[in-house]
Amino acid sequence: MTTELFGVTGATGELGGRVATRLAERGVAQRLVVRDPSRAPELPGAEVVRASSYGDGEEMRRALEGVRTLFLVSGEEARDRVKQHFTAVDAAVAAGVERIVYLSFLSAAPDATFTLARDHYRTEEHVRSTGSRHTFLRPSMYLDCIPFFCSPDGVIRGPAGDGRLAPVSRDDLADGAAAVLTEERHDGKTYDVTGPQQITLYAAAEQLSLITNRPISYHEETLEEARASRAPSGAPDWEIEGWVTSYAAIAAGELDVVSDTVARLTGHEPQTLPEFLRQHPESYRHLLTD
Repeated sequence: MTTELFGVTGATGELGGRVATRLAERGVAQRLVVRDPSRAPELPGAEVVRASSYGDGEEMRRALEGVRTLFLVSGEEARDRVKQHFTAVDAAVAAGVERIVYLSFLSAAPDATFTLARDHYRTEEHVRSTGSRHTFLRPSMYLDCIPFFCSPDGVIRGPAGDGRLAPVSRDDLADGAAAVLTEERHDGKTYDVTGPQQITLYAAAEQLSLITNRPISYHEETLEEARASRAPSGAPDWEIEGWVTSYAAIAAGELDVVSDTVARLTGHEPQTLPEFLRQHPESYRHLLTD
């Protein structure tokens, strides 16, 4: 067991939990900072500390005291998410955290088409401004989520056009994150983390058709149609705009990126969509007909 204490936020979630598990497998001492300790994974070498939100700076500071390296998972979508991120980063610095590995997003920029990617850019800039050692992981969309782009009626809808993306699985991303966290040679670097090949949503629909043995199609919406089709969800306008512009970013070519990051960090190739679907039939269960 190493003596250095690592901190992991979001350990009750899909990605943070995977990263915490991989760190435990490496014999790393870690502190899981979570909102609900009852949902935290039980892992060797891991202690669990509660912090109600990134926005509670004092709770975050106390939770991170003694942590040297922090894996900061981006917070849940919220109107004030950037402010919450800034508070969490400042709390980490105040607690003595020396190194922050932040989970950002591919093509994060101040004018990114995907509105929520702008949040990630601003958070990256704030981390830099603290002078802390840091690494930024910028994953593409999750391969795990591609089946859920499709509604039970067998149609993927969105304004992505024939744009391409190279989605990455959460497992591959977690493997890469664990390597970055435990190897300090990555300080100061920003990594695009993608799958091995670009696909369109037309191609994704074709792969889903093959695996489910039913017709699956992609219907291209205009931006106006996409906003209108999501309005019945009752979500606030800023959140709907985030959903819609995630597709628009594909159309704009901002996710048309393929990197070799997973292979370089982990020594194995990342999963393709067909490989993921074969290994995870639960991901498309909602598309199966009787």
